Amino acid sequence: MSPLSRGTVQVYTGKGKGKTTAALGAAVRALGHGFTVCMIQFMKGDPNYGELLLAEKIPGFTIVQSGLPTFVAKGNPGKEDLRLAREGMKLARDAVTGGEYDIVILDEINVAIDYGLVSVKDVVDLIDVKPLRVEMILTGRYAPSEIIERADLVSEVREVKHHYHSGLEAREGVEY
Repeated sequence: MSPLSRGTVQVYTGKGKGKTTAALGAAVRALGHGFTVCMIQFMKGDPNYGELLLAEKIPGFTIVQSGLPTFVAKGNPGKEDLRLAREGMKLARDAVTGGEYDIVILDEINVAIDYGLVSVKDVVDLIDVKPLRVEMILTGRYAPSEIIERADLVSEVREVKHHYHSGLEAREGVEY
């Protein structure tokens, strides 16, 4: 039985850095209380993300990547990108409805919708069948209004300043 009597739907969106990081923070907090967490990473396939390395060491924390390690062409995704996104949605449905997880994080799902990999209807349908005890967290820029309307919490991460603009590239252990 889940330690949650009522799970909510959280959305972390916006153009600033920190949406996935916020979801991971929620995961770490929940794991500390003995919850089980499943994170499905859409549009990500690089095995060097720090959270993947950590999840291997923490019981109850599952992360599955459902993407390629390359960028997706917006408006023209490849067949493999589409296949992996469909697979990710099946995994998401199983994680949300299967009873094994207290928290399910759909990382970059909003971007997957925006890029045409996943339909907003499929995500809304998943929210609508979410058992009461399951917490769902959806991340990524461009959260559609249909998802925002169904969410219990929506946080918009806004960029004020970013070190990328001064030429500092993504750093292992900080950005991935």
